[in-house]
Amino acid sequence: MLIKTLKYVLSKRKFKVLGAGRTDAKVSALEAVFELFLDGEPLKNLSNFLHEFNINLPPDIRALTISKVDEHFNIIQNTKEKEYIYLFSYGEKSHPFCAPYLVTFLDDLTIDLMVQAASLFQGTHNFKSYTARPQENTNFIRTITSCVLKPNELISANFFPKKSYALHVNGAGFMRYQIRMIMGVLVQVGKGELTLEEVAHSLSLESEVKLPFVAPGSGLLLNGVTFK
Repeated sequence: MLIKTLKYVLSKRKFKVLGAGRTDAKVSALEAVFELFLDGEPLKNLSNFLHEFNINLPPDIRALTISKVDEHFNIIQNTKEKEYIYLFSYGEKSHPFCAPYLVTFLDDLTIDLMVQAASLFQGTHNFKSYTARPQENTNFIRTITSCVLKPNELISANFFPKKSYALHVNGAGFMRYQIRMIMGVLVQVGKGELTLEEVAHSLSLESEVKLPFVAPGSGLLLNGVTFK
């Protein structure tokens, strides 16, 4: 949709778009970022361009800001850290309007145990068990700078459940399904199907654990990207 809109706004000009990452189907983004390469003269007025761009974007996409970078900047290589947030509740089924943003796990969950389990993911670990269809040449050693489960203070609505929760995960980069599989493990811990010791072992260098549960994509959102 970005490219389709840019083709209209930029008329016959040649351009290229490079994104800071991609997400799964049904995953939202509050602050996704992309780089626009233009052939020829630079944009004369960034504010006017941003206004026209927003007018022509579909209703579910809004461009927040635009800034100029030099030829040495690369949106992928210069990415410093991303924050993903997974929103969920548990117990009674939520209002259907919640479906695009928040997942309700119908089992009772022990949130205190899930909070403890979330902290185990902080640091540098072997995340081989936390990605889909791992390949031998993939670097499974990844660093998560912060992994915290706490009450949801990000999004609210009168149709949201009285209590909802948010898993905040920060890191330089993530593998396919990594956040959703972390959330799946936390749900298993909350249901009493996995222990904290088993979670710790799943992150060890020798781990060959097969994790069965990938949490639904609709609860996940990209909350922000910061750069070097």
